Formats: sequence, C-alpha cells, structure tokens
Amino acid sequence: MICFAAAAFGGLFMPGDWYASLRKPAWNPPGWVFGPVWTALYTMMAVAAWLVWKRGGWAVQRRGLTLFLAQLALNAAWTPLFFGFKKPGWAFAEILLLWLAIAATLAAFRPASRAAAWLLAPYLAWVSFAAFLNFTLWRLNS
Repeated sequence: MICFAAAAFGGLFMPGDWYASLRKPAWNPPGWVFGPVWTALYTMMAVAAWLVWKRGGWAVQRRGLTLFLAQLALNAAWTPLFFGFKKPGWAFAEILLLWLAIAATLAAFRPASRAAAWLLAPYLAWVSFAAFLNFTLWRLNS
C-alpha cells in the first residue's frame, strides 16, 4: 500500500507544458509507456517488501525494510524536483542517490529472499535508464 501512496504523490506532479517544451533525445520513450512501467515496478516493489517482511517483520528485517522506505522516499522526491520545481540538475543528483538506495535495498533483501532481490532488479534497471534520460534532458536543455 505504501508503494502506491508514493506513486500517488508523484501523480500530483504530472508533466505539463514545461516538459513538452523540452528538447528530448530520439530515444525518449512516449509518455504512455511510463504509467504501465511504473505500475508494474511499484507492484514488484510491494511484493518484494512483503516477501522480506514475512521473514521476521521489523524485528528481524529492520535494515532491509528501512532501506526500502528510504529508497521509496527518494523515489517520491524525484517527481516534484523534476516536474514540480523544474530542476533537472537537482533531480539528476537525487536520482543518483535513489539508484544507490535501490542497490543497497536489493543487497539487503537478498539474504532474506532471493525472489525479493530479483523483483527489485527491473526497478534498478529502469532507474538506471531514467537517470541517463534525466541527465540527457538536463544537458540538452541547460
């Protein structure tokens, strides 16, 4: 549930005229791709956290679950930075922190549940792509 609360928060900062006016690389995905991709990723994140939580809850999995909440907060922070404040440079710095937090969460989840770690792998891959896209948009429009 908390994963989808983060997604809903991001939904408050939808791309608008500013984003439409940006110069974009030829490989920029069409807008309709982002909704289904993020829906799948948030679902996999929720299942991953549940699998780890099942292995002892907060008492046993405090480190992994705390990292999970930290990466989720960083995830939620990116959208207002990029779309709300229109600061792609700040958003790029933030997405690098997000990438590190996802990698740390994946590593912390692995001992508790290999399946949970694998469920985060597509998320890490997508955020890698998103970071490169964020950087490219920032450079093209600076």
